[in-house]
Amino acid sequence: MPNRRPLKNPSPARVAPPGRAPLRLPWPLPALLTWAACWVCWLGLRSVGLPPWTALVTATALGALSALPQQRRWRRLMVAAGYPLSFAALGAASVPAWAWLLPLALLALLYPVRAWHDAPLFPTPRDALGRLAGGVPLPPGARVLDAGCGLGDGLIALRQAYPQARLHGTEWSWPLRLACALRCPWATVRQGDIWREDWSGYDLVYLFQRPESMDRAARKAVVELRPGAWLVSLEFPLPPGHADLLAQPVPPAPGKPVWAYRRR
Repeated sequence: MPNRRPLKNPSPARVAPPGRAPLRLPWPLPALLTWAACWVCWLGLRSVGLPPWTALVTATALGALSALPQQRRWRRLMVAAGYPLSFAALGAASVPAWAWLLPLALLALLYPVRAWHDAPLFPTPRDALGRLAGGVPLPPGARVLDAGCGLGDGLIALRQAYPQARLHGTEWSWPLRLACALRCPWATVRQGDIWREDWSGYDLVYLFQRPESMDRAARKAVVELRPGAWLVSLEFPLPPGHADLLAQPVPPAPGKPVWAYRRR
């Protein structure tokens, strides 16, 4: 088995200076607020008699400027492009501006407010975990959890890696949970909060979250995972400083990197 190395303690240079942390709104609230502000800007400028193209350009520029503080490229693109795309869609369909609330309501149904602190719906690539069993061996019948299983792509990838494992999935959105259960009838899928789910009964917990969630995941793993159990993250590593978790090399696979950590 490859040599394991403990996670290193964070460098003092990376420690944030004391003071009040900047206010960060949970995603996708910044996008929703920006799109609403753009529509308010459009309606306000049109109400005072400005030409349609002037109002459109001004509102679009407002959305583009509001997107700049977003740290991730895909979020900047969503914030900036949401208003002009909605304007084009509504214009092509000749429906009133309030009709844009319908897709927002559907988004809120699929992605509830309580889940805004977690990752949006990004499916696990089919071959992302194909070599996971080579670095993280599990016995037959091991219990594996996909925390935040979405539509079930992660469960499908885990089944390919561990065909003899007992697979479980947790998803807060009930429409996604229902769709996942239909796609993965061989797995036990339940609706619930991944941060309130008890991880102590699992041999491996799989995550495809976002960078901001990884410190919380590491702290939960240290408290709840039993010695010898695994925490596996797609694409995003855990922050350094969690000495009770040992990093385990995983054979490289095409696409996104896989990070595996074993509880001492």
